[in-house]
Amino acid sequence: MKPMQFSLLASIAAIYTIFVYKPSEPQREVVSVPVVIEYQTSKTWRCPSCSPEEKYVLKQLQEKTKISDRNALATIMGNIKQESRFISNICEGGARVPYDRCYRGGYGIIQWTSENRYRGLGLFAEKYGCDPSEIKCQTRYMINEPVFQKNLPRFEGAGQSVSQYMVPSYYWLGWGIKGKRQVYAYQYVNKLIFS
Repeated sequence: MKPMQFSLLASIAAIYTIFVYKPSEPQREVVSVPVVIEYQTSKTWRCPSCSPEEKYVLKQLQEKTKISDRNALATIMGNIKQESRFISNICEGGARVPYDRCYRGGYGIIQWTSENRYRGLGLFAEKYGCDPSEIKCQTRYMINEPVFQKNLPRFEGAGQSVSQYMVPSYYWLGWGIKGKRQVYAYQYVNKLIFS
């Protein structure tokens, strides 16, 4: 080995001894710290002052469709309030009965009235193992029902007024009496908070 190479190796060994191996320093303890990762959740329309049933329907409408417009959501909510006050086991006229005990008129949150739509709720519940008298089953059926699906693209557009969204609402529900559904819709517009 040439003296220059030996000198270089000796220098490296000396640096290693000085900077890496320090027997006089106490051993440091390695402590693991848990890291909490917070994911940014997407913002949605919420209704803090609403009933649990209203909150559930609002959440499902946003999770299971592409409706993101406040006026569209408020219009749907206003129509449901006019139809049933979000009471799932209500038969037209006000009787609170199970699905199979409503013998005339509409039933449920949107007052399914025609024979095909009323039977559709029962068949849906049977197929998917849910109770046709409960809000969760009815909301799921409502969103998947062909009549709603046919009108859904008109709710998924954005930038319309409540009165404009009342048009697809009429085709969806086919109400005979308009009642306060539009007034209720405007009330929901004021209640909904984007957070």
